[in-house]
Amino acid sequence: MSSPRPFSRFEFMIAWRYLRARRAEGGVSVMTWISLIGIALGVMALIATLAVRAGFRAEFVDTILGANAHTTVYMAPTQITNEYTDDVYVVPGKIEDYQDAAARLAQVPGVTRTAAIVKGQVMASANDSANVAEVFGVSADDLAATPRIVDPATSQGDLANFDQGIAIGQGIARELNVGLGDRIRLIAPEGARTAFGTTPRVSAYEVTFIFSAGRYDIDRTRIYMPIAEAQSYFNREGVADEIEVFVDDPERVDEWSLPLMRAMGDGAQVWSWRDASGSFLSALDMEDDVMFVILSVLVLIASMNITSGLIMLVKNKGRDIGILRTMGLTEGSVLRVFILCGAFTGIIGTIAGVILGVVLALNVDNIMAALNALTNGGAWQPEVRGIYRLPADLRAWDILRAVGLSLTLSFIVTIFPARRAARMNPVEALRYE
Repeated sequence: MSSPRPFSRFEFMIAWRYLRARRAEGGVSVMTWISLIGIALGVMALIATLAVRAGFRAEFVDTILGANAHTTVYMAPTQITNEYTDDVYVVPGKIEDYQDAAARLAQVPGVTRTAAIVKGQVMASANDSANVAEVFGVSADDLAATPRIVDPATSQGDLANFDQGIAIGQGIARELNVGLGDRIRLIAPEGARTAFGTTPRVSAYEVTFIFSAGRYDIDRTRIYMPIAEAQSYFNREGVADEIEVFVDDPERVDEWSLPLMRAMGDGAQVWSWRDASGSFLSALDMEDDVMFVILSVLVLIASMNITSGLIMLVKNKGRDIGILRTMGLTEGSVLRVFILCGAFTGIIGTIAGVILGVVLALNVDNIMAALNALTNGGAWQPEVRGIYRLPADLRAWDILRAVGLSLTLSFIVTIFPARRAARMNPVEALRYE
């Protein structure tokens, strides 16, 4: 007589009946439930953590790319020696033909947009309050093309009035207690040149636009000013400090470094968003790997409960195993029966964990908002985290990794007790029955 087909219907039936322990075998049932719940919680934690980490990285990168250039091109600083004192001064590089330079850079394949800017540090004050700020001198068209700055859902005012004043971040507006139509004083250390030297320049500007870039540090320190006014205010008449460059694939921005420097000419240097934030993103990637390993250990510990439950099941079902073996059940069939017992627990626990993990990930922002409200803002501090919210990014690859890990561990840990049951001698199993 031929051997039964592996994983036949009767093997599934026996495995399922063994998992449904009777009251007298309640210990087996309890261990099964503990294993199932442990695996479900482990998979839930793994999926939710991976989703939150991916969402944090995506939000962080989006705030960078939505309010900053993908890369900037600037000229290297030069050294000037005083002929009377022999003192050496380092003078920041300036771009004199910035309109032509921006046009050349825009011709580089893959570049979507360029914008000349003037930058400077100022002290902003109003209503007896002061704050250090960084001024970006840009054109109204270039500012309108910055998605995070002009988002109607988070901004106030009309960009059509930008040339009549300045645009400030919500953090500055809050700290200086100003709104649309109010005026703030900007104090630049390098101001008007006189016969007695350079004196600080103080000018008052009307707030015509208030924005939120989604980043605490940007909203608290950034001011946009029309480029012509910035050139006059910072003594940069006819020149620009940098040219912002936007490319079609920011993740590969380093590939444009050499073409941009060649297009700009001698002395050109580049500084990309990866140069500014690359170390932080690398730390996030490394932390993701560490978190996956740590949570994998939790799933492994939960899976080990399957082994304990199966060992108890094999002990309780020794008489049944002996009877089945004497009726002609092969060692392979017994092995598969107990493997299926562990697999059922792992599969059901994994499915429950995926459902719970997805639900938790989709609601993590609301959960954090509730915790923040209960702790008076202590659960999530934008000034520490940099961003205002904690989104989750559910990726199919992360879910598949969690499912694959859970199922693999669940199947592996069943091998030892299943082999023990398969090798049980039916004579010894029935000797004392």
